[in-house]
Amino acid sequence: MLRACKSVASGTMNKPEPPNGLPPRANDPSARERAGLRSRIGVLIVNLGTPDATDAASVRRYLREFLSDSRVIENQGLVWKFVLNAIILTTRPRRKGLDYEKIWNRERNESPLKTITRAQATKLRTALDGLGPQLMVDWAMRYGNPSLDSRIEALGLAGCERIVLLPLYPQYAAATTATVCDAAFATLAKLRDQPTLRVVPPYYDEPVYIEALASSIEAELQRLPFRPELILASFHGIPKSYVDDGDPYPRHCAETTRLLRERLKLGEDALMLTFQSRFGKAEWLQPYTDKTVEALARRGVKSLAVVTPGFAADCLETLEEIAVENAHIFKSNGGENFALIPCLNDSDAGMAVLTQLVMRELQGWV
Repeated sequence: MLRACKSVASGTMNKPEPPNGLPPRANDPSARERAGLRSRIGVLIVNLGTPDATDAASVRRYLREFLSDSRVIENQGLVWKFVLNAIILTTRPRRKGLDYEKIWNRERNESPLKTITRAQATKLRTALDGLGPQLMVDWAMRYGNPSLDSRIEALGLAGCERIVLLPLYPQYAAATTATVCDAAFATLAKLRDQPTLRVVPPYYDEPVYIEALASSIEAELQRLPFRPELILASFHGIPKSYVDDGDPYPRHCAETTRLLRERLKLGEDALMLTFQSRFGKAEWLQPYTDKTVEALARRGVKSLAVVTPGFAADCLETLEEIAVENAHIFKSNGGENFALIPCLNDSDAGMAVLTQLVMRELQGWV
């Protein structure tokens, strides 16, 4: 079922080579017919994005596209444009580049987010093989490369008349899921021969997702050399004003946490909900993860674990912000043992979630 989304033009970046063997973009509208490529179905998974490299120029390009999105920063007035161009883009890229350096995948020369999303697409393609050769799986980033625009056009050129779009955000927010929809429909608006699009709904309360989270937490706790006194469920934050205007995101996060507590048989004091990654001076969703980590350590908590259920793949916000920055905060204030529980990533449990979501949306098409 098609999920209605508002439209806004996406940013443009240098287009990479097609990552999954799909044809490159072409201007000839009859290319598909001549190649006999018709009636295929595409599956496109989409994550947030990443710079192409850790140098300041690459990070600046990424941040400019990301922070120029009116879904991410809703007030794109003259004051914000001045702050963005005169302050943020002149000071922040170098600092964030150093953070990316700490987690960068040296073997592939890319961020872990890109490595993991590629692996998720590869494994999803294998899981769906039994549905027939007409099915194609690809992956994209909302900001950066490979761009969402280039992958939708590549799937169309490959003969995909129908596309299932899976934003890799379990909990809906206008700044995440909606902006993926915005960019996808903006791409379709440029095409004369449009594929039919289905968008996978948020899956914050799906039983397969809750079970995957719970089983991964249980397995990781068994591997830890210590027993955490409590667990934080840390979600990416958004400004409180967005929620006041009707964004359902905190309700989705709360329901995920409630279901996870129920499955793990933990109380609110044993599995706490917090929000991370606030930016700027405005009030964001609370309680804040870093302030909670500090307060727990000062209260005498010695062992802490953090899980990040809002992220489908480990990235800067989990591998650096939680595993490095918040671990430092905890230990600097008296804590001793700190662990980040990995995201579902391309694990068997994580792939079971993505496969079931896509299979459901493919009903009636295959």
